Amino acid sequence: MKKILLLFFFSIFLFTGCGKYSEEDVVRDFGKKIDNAKAYYVEGSLELVNNDDVYHYDVEVAYKDDNYYRVSLTNTSNEHTQVILKNDDGVYVQTHESTQQKNLIV
Repeated sequence: MKKILLLFFFSIFLFTGCGKYSEEDVVRDFGKKIDNAKAYYVEGSLELVNNDDVYHYDVEVAYKDDNYYRVSLTNTSNEHTQVILKNDDGVYVQTHESTQQKNLIV
């Protein structure tokens, strides 16, 4: 009798833990969290296809409230890096070849 009762409680515990949380619910909840975020950091990879040429980039994005951000794009084949930075002074773009930053005020 104890085994049946134990099996009954275990099955109830198992089934109550499995709720209906669909893919749409996950995307909606994640969107809400991103919209309310004060800052975030994301790493990823980017593949650009231009006719027969394919370029692969490692991407790093850091965002802070008030629309401050830093984007770093690194070409995986030649390690060429480009950094885009936005702060109170404007938007800056720095490439690997130049040691001087270029100020692009938007």
